[in-house]
Amino acid sequence: MRHNKLLAKHFDLQRFANPNTQTTLMNGLSPYSNDLSPEMKTYYEKRLIDLAEPELVHDQFGDSYPIPQGSGKTIEFRKYDSLPKALTPLTEGVTPDGTNLNVTAINATVSQYGAYVTVSDMLKLTAIDNNIVQALHLLGSQAGRTLDSITRDALAGGTNVIYAGGRASRSNLTTSDTLTPEYFFMAAAQLEAMNAPKINGSYVAIIHPFAAFDLMRSSEWISTHQYASAENIFNGEIGKIGNVRFVQTSEAKVWKAAADNCPSYSESDTTKYYGVFSTLVLGAKAYGKTNVEGGGLQTIVKQLGSGDDPLNQRATVGWKATKVAKRLVEQYMVRIESLSAYSKSVAAN
Repeated sequence: MRHNKLLAKHFDLQRFANPNTQTTLMNGLSPYSNDLSPEMKTYYEKRLIDLAEPELVHDQFGDSYPIPQGSGKTIEFRKYDSLPKALTPLTEGVTPDGTNLNVTAINATVSQYGAYVTVSDMLKLTAIDNNIVQALHLLGSQAGRTLDSITRDALAGGTNVIYAGGRASRSNLTTSDTLTPEYFFMAAAQLEAMNAPKINGSYVAIIHPFAAFDLMRSSEWISTHQYASAENIFNGEIGKIGNVRFVQTSEAKVWKAAADNCPSYSESDTTKYYGVFSTLVLGAKAYGKTNVEGGGLQTIVKQLGSGDDPLNQRATVGWKATKVAKRLVEQYMVRIESLSAYSKSVAAN
């Protein structure tokens, strides 16, 4: 008995047993090798990460002028010049000369825009995600950004420009030529001098976040919550300086190329260009936006077998729209161009 106890004390017989514990990994030790890793599937979070969408604000302050169906693609705006003051006293009994009217025609022609995605039947059968739904989401984003940019680019071509630092042109801007409140008091004064009507009692500036960075630290900056109730805030509004309210969007125009006359610098013997930020200061009635009635933004989904698809192999989802934007009164808008601490890293848009 005592001998058996001593043996049990010195020899753990379980040390020689193989429990064959099944794990998620491959055990390559012969003769007990096994592999259950194919059973371990990757878990896919069904709620895909949403794309970061910009604030689309450029259409927010323009007047809408739809073209009726069957009326062509071109719209003509007519603008009458103001009449001069009649300061000459009338001569008794003498009829003065009549006053002439002068009208200017501004034409704009709509274009059609659109895009689509094709999804195969096998992708629909085998994919983890609902690709039609995801395509609709992505195409909706694309459509919104496209139509917003059409208006933005029309506005960015305005003729009334203030270059930061008092520079004579875009190419002369330097890294010290960032935004200060002074430029917005100047822009508001120009609009006031031209009798530009206000938008809900103020002028409105559309600004890039990197350009806004230079302003929001100034003592003149007033945050939105300090002056406006939630129901009276513009889409994207972040604050005001004087009588100019600021609406922020990453879609505000940025130029960054030699072809755009941007200022350059040298880095590792390579010529590079600073990003130049456009900040638009707008009055009411400054611009218009036009589509053809019934030709606004449309979402188009075609199921498998639509059109030339004899084997039901393709489904498509897409969008299309007609649009044009036009500056109507140049005097009712001012563009301020500047650099920023982010001018090297920002991308053109």
